[in-house]
Amino acid sequence: MNRAIYPGTFDPITVGHTDIVRRASKLFDGVVVAVAQSRGKRPMFDHETRVEMARRALHSMKNVEVVGFDTLLVELSERLEADIVVRGLRAVSDFEYELQMGYANSSMKSDLETVYLMPSLEYAFVSSSVVRSILEFGGRVEHLLPPEILPMIEAVG
Repeated sequence: MNRAIYPGTFDPITVGHTDIVRRASKLFDGVVVAVAQSRGKRPMFDHETRVEMARRALHSMKNVEVVGFDTLLVELSERLEADIVVRGLRAVSDFEYELQMGYANSSMKSDLETVYLMPSLEYAFVSSSVVRSILEFGGRVEHLLPPEILPMIEAVG
């Protein structure tokens, strides 16, 4: 089986993320969306909430599963028997960081391949940090988030 992992903090999951997952699900037999604990980033939403948001947002994609994790990505790939990592690149600024992470992962597990997908043009500006900034000031975010998670966002705000 040709399985890929799409790791991230997903704080919160956005329409940009779901676009990447939808497209990756056409390229691979299965996609595991791996929600990182990411304590160092001090996420707005707790880990369990972010995992549940991803599950709700992606529930209709049949070859997609969501897991939470708090390990190195290479350890997760071993456990899941998935040797492909999917990452989204919105802009040149993303590329340098993603390239470093890809090389670091490859240095620990040489058969771990990283595939980079560009978001659809309509989602190129969408990021979790943009959403969090808007939420902080009580702005409207429904056009940036999957409709399935809006009740969870409203419950927090």
